[in-house]
Amino acid sequence: MTPGLGEVRLALVHDWLNQMGGAENVLEEMVDLFPDTPLYTSMYDPDKMPESYRRWDIRTSFMQGLPGYSSHHQAWLPVYPLAFGRTDLSGYDLVLSNKSGFCHGVCTQKGNHKAIHVCYCLTPTRFLWLYEQYREREKIGGVVNAALQPALALLRRWDWAAAQRVDHFIAISTAVQERIRNIYGRESVVIHPPVDTERYAPDPSVAVADYYLIVSRLIPYKRIDLAVEAFRHLPHEKLIVVGDGRDRATLQAAAGPNVTFLGRQSQARLLELMRGCKAFLFPGFEDFGIAPVEALSAGRPVIAFGAGGALDTVIPGVTGEHFAQQSVESLLAVLSGFDPAAYNPLDCRQQAERFGRTIFRDKLLDFLNQVKA
Repeated sequence: MTPGLGEVRLALVHDWLNQMGGAENVLEEMVDLFPDTPLYTSMYDPDKMPESYRRWDIRTSFMQGLPGYSSHHQAWLPVYPLAFGRTDLSGYDLVLSNKSGFCHGVCTQKGNHKAIHVCYCLTPTRFLWLYEQYREREKIGGVVNAALQPALALLRRWDWAAAQRVDHFIAISTAVQERIRNIYGRESVVIHPPVDTERYAPDPSVAVADYYLIVSRLIPYKRIDLAVEAFRHLPHEKLIVVGDGRDRATLQAAAGPNVTFLGRQSQARLLELMRGCKAFLFPGFEDFGIAPVEALSAGRPVIAFGAGGALDTVIPGVTGEHFAQQSVESLLAVLSGFDPAAYNPLDCRQQAERFGRTIFRDKLLDFLNQVKA
């Protein structure tokens, strides 16, 4: 018996468990929704994951025994298709994969035994299909780039073929839905990732202060550099940056005195900062983007690059604004005329509630019950 699904044997699948990120936030919600369901993955390092994961029924592949599997999992890139291809889940009724890498390649049919495979697609494998973006982000040099090309070509063929064996795709945003259609030639439904909107509830007694806010890992593709440079042209405005990462020293060196870097902050302090900001800035290109929805949940508007998940979450003129290009000039054009009083906190909150955890659970359960019938 699987909660919410009846007499169905369900298996969950996830790419790897050696780092925390947005994919793991979604996975936690799935495990909470389907407790005691077995979770199949390529590798698992309990020392790098939350203590609560040790209570899960986690089943790893042969990659668990490979040297350096946890610290250097990207070095084993060509092995993932083999690991997941050997993961035979045909004995289950329903398989739900939470995919950004290769886990949609699990085996779901052996002879007359066939499991229905639903893939919750965070993105078609970014390393393969958006390689130039990934290469720039990870600073992959010319020699390594050239050596990777034959392997990438083979992996793309495998990845596409694996996607054809999936029975149903779920996309996390309309941007990812389009990517699934263009890359895999498959249709999908959109079910946005869960956001803890209760944690970031607004507080009408908190007055809006005099700063803009960014909460982010400080790495290149997040494009925090755009905001830092924009605020050099706005000396009368203040920007607070929460988070850490390899770009922090470079960003701090480029910042003017009106930009403050706080590093990592507690949840209580983060909520306080979100409630008091003039607006939340989101200059990166994300497939969804949890942090902007958290800011909306706290009742504050968002200024976001108008692409990816921000097209679903930020309503121009109502809950914030989009800037059209990832350039300082485009961001400045919005910031220069921005009036935080023009956005109703209740509108922001209502928009955020569309992406709450209960909405995610209800939509996912409804879809799974439809496809298993």
